[in-house]
Amino acid sequence: MAYGKVALIGLGLIASSIIHAMRRAGMTAEIAGFARTPETRDAARRLGLGTVVDTAAEAVEGADLVILCVPVGAMEAVTAEIAPKLKPGVTVTDVGSVKGAVIAAVAPRLPAHARFIPGHPLAGTEHSGPAAGFAELFDNRWCLLTPLPDTNGEALADLVDFWRALGAKVDMMGAEHHDLVLAVTSHVPHLIAYTMVGVADDLSRVTASEVVNYSAAGFRDFTRIAASDPTMWRDVFLNNKEATLEILGRFTEELFALQRAIRLGDGAHLRDYFTRTRAIRRGIIDAGQDTSAVDFGRFASKPG
Repeated sequence: MAYGKVALIGLGLIASSIIHAMRRAGMTAEIAGFARTPETRDAARRLGLGTVVDTAAEAVEGADLVILCVPVGAMEAVTAEIAPKLKPGVTVTDVGSVKGAVIAAVAPRLPAHARFIPGHPLAGTEHSGPAAGFAELFDNRWCLLTPLPDTNGEALADLVDFWRALGAKVDMMGAEHHDLVLAVTSHVPHLIAYTMVGVADDLSRVTASEVVNYSAAGFRDFTRIAASDPTMWRDVFLNNKEATLEILGRFTEELFALQRAIRLGDGAHLRDYFTRTRAIRRGIIDAGQDTSAVDFGRFASKPG
């Protein structure tokens, strides 16, 4: 492998899964990690997640690959902290769900001798923390890279090989297009899930116990992602405003059309709409990005 030392800044679900997947792949690189809180660092040490140090700057010393696994809102401060310790030729990447804001926060603060290749593995669960990681998280999932115009070709090829070794498929696109795509496939769905939970919470005619006890149908599966990390998702929405608002506006238009069809008893419109969207859902399964198994295969996605 091209990297003799890999440093992970942030030791949550994604970072810990990277470590497990590296070991599964037989990578012998030295692994160093840093997390913001002492509690997380202690947990990572107990789990044996590489050499866990007490500062981000210490973690990146001598590293060939640095992966920023912190919330989008923390990228700028972390980059400023590690920049003086980055060795010449190091590749710096990230796993943030937003790319435009990350590039604006990170790129200007890196030294000229660092190679920045923004990235985003499209993998995750509703769980967080160093104990949540598992080696199979990236298997058959996409990792999107958004190279900058001056990206070094050799560094890009090495990073592609790295992600493929972890089990991921790799694709590349521009940062602006990435943020629009993710607004459709991830950001707005999360916002809607959070909203639906809020609606249930506010509806006085449905008690909290009923929401919990009778969630074995659509509410449970649809709102699973509403259990995701609040800080991460706060930063996502604040840093991908334009694309999120554009897709949210389109969603509102579609919702109004369905509302009108229900009010008018337009069954043909509803059936046609649901038939078309059902086909898209089946396409996701056919593409290998989910399974038709009960509970969407979630219980099979993580050992134990």
